[in-house]
Amino acid sequence: MARTKKVTTHEILDAIERVVVKLGVSRLSIDAVAQEAGISKSRVVYDYKSKTALLEALIDRQFQRDKERIGMLVRECAESPHPELFARIKLAEQAPDDIERAVAMAVSSSMSSEVSLQRKMREWTVHDLKAMEAGEKPEAARIVYFTLIGFNCHEWFGLVNWSSQERYSFLEGIRAMYASHPESQAPTTHTT
Repeated sequence: MARTKKVTTHEILDAIERVVVKLGVSRLSIDAVAQEAGISKSRVVYDYKSKTALLEALIDRQFQRDKERIGMLVRECAESPHPELFARIKLAEQAPDDIERAVAMAVSSSMSSEVSLQRKMREWTVHDLKAMEAGEKPEAARIVYFTLIGFNCHEWFGLVNWSSQERYSFLEGIRAMYASHPESQAPTTHTT
């Protein structure tokens, strides 16, 4: 009698990432993940009922990674003018890897038709914007945060490939934007 292969949720998530990196989001499917993980389709369906569920799991995993890295970097940047902002800038010092790029492309190509993915991205943005309000000069922090997002998006989508020196120089400019931006007397509020 053949033994059923034991596989963890972590291993299934690894398989989802590999499928997206190798084949792209358009070919992401429960079948492709099952084949990549070397398990039955029913085992994948047990945890992820649809392609949307696979994408949500992929996003959740990337957000969790980012949250952990940002938490560590906030502690490293505790003496900076705005630890939450400067942690995110420091995170951008490292070029995105193939998995981060694939996740960004998967999210981007799927968001227009997937309300649940839009909601997850909106929640993450609100989370980040609240973090920008937590330090000094929240208006400046929001402006610089959106500048940083623009910088990151170009790399995530493969539109620009910065050298380490170019990346560091640009990020120093972003840090200088925050330092030189005067805070207005009346703070602005955002709505989502």
